[in-house]
Amino acid sequence: MDEAPATIEPALQDHCCAAAGPTAGTSPAPALRAERTALIGRAFRLEYATLGWMAIEATVAIVAGLRARSVALGAFGIDSVIEIASALVLIWRLNVELRRGEAFGEQAERLAGRLAGGLLFALAASVVIMAAFRLAARAGASFSWPGLAVTLAAMPVMYLLARRKIAVADALGSRAMRADAMESITCFYLSLVVVIGLAVQAVTGAWWVDAATSLGVVWFLVREGREAWTGTCCC
Repeated sequence: MDEAPATIEPALQDHCCAAAGPTAGTSPAPALRAERTALIGRAFRLEYATLGWMAIEATVAIVAGLRARSVALGAFGIDSVIEIASALVLIWRLNVELRRGEAFGEQAERLAGRLAGGLLFALAASVVIMAAFRLAARAGASFSWPGLAVTLAAMPVMYLLARRKIAVADALGSRAMRADAMESITCFYLSLVVVIGLAVQAVTGAWWVDAATSLGVVWFLVREGREAWTGTCCC
């Protein structure tokens, strides 16, 4: 796969909603269609890789979260399930374009963007509800070694997936794939939040750390969900 931007954040700001198009010296239309088909093939591989990793991540995080009564780990597991749904939406959208052409792909793009935005809103709401419940009950969480292991492993995996998804999304001009990349970035940040929360909890034993740290990515989820839903770019 082609090399993507060096960091996540600059990639979020560059070419937010740029659609792939001809430039000076490009080949005729058949070559451009072949190039776009190759990009779609890259997108498929990224989404299948996402499905495989997320199946592992969701299983470990949800089981560990239930055993430790951890809101942050539970939110992390739910995020993984939502990423699976988002990847399936993207695979459907890409299949539509391959079977019926780019015009039909653009129609599927709008629906896929709405679905991806709705999934991000759902994750934000679930995090807030679970955190509020735990804070109201003054209920802490137990330390979880499996939870720590899966969140540590998730950070480099999500970082690499997000970089490559952003590069392909910009080349295709796909808001839906960008929203899917945002969910990968959210998973990266959420895993970082969970790791920090687990570390602070292990050192201090404070009961509220788990619920409080789980709220750290809600603003990001809402912002990206709104942009995916409305089709506006983040430039």
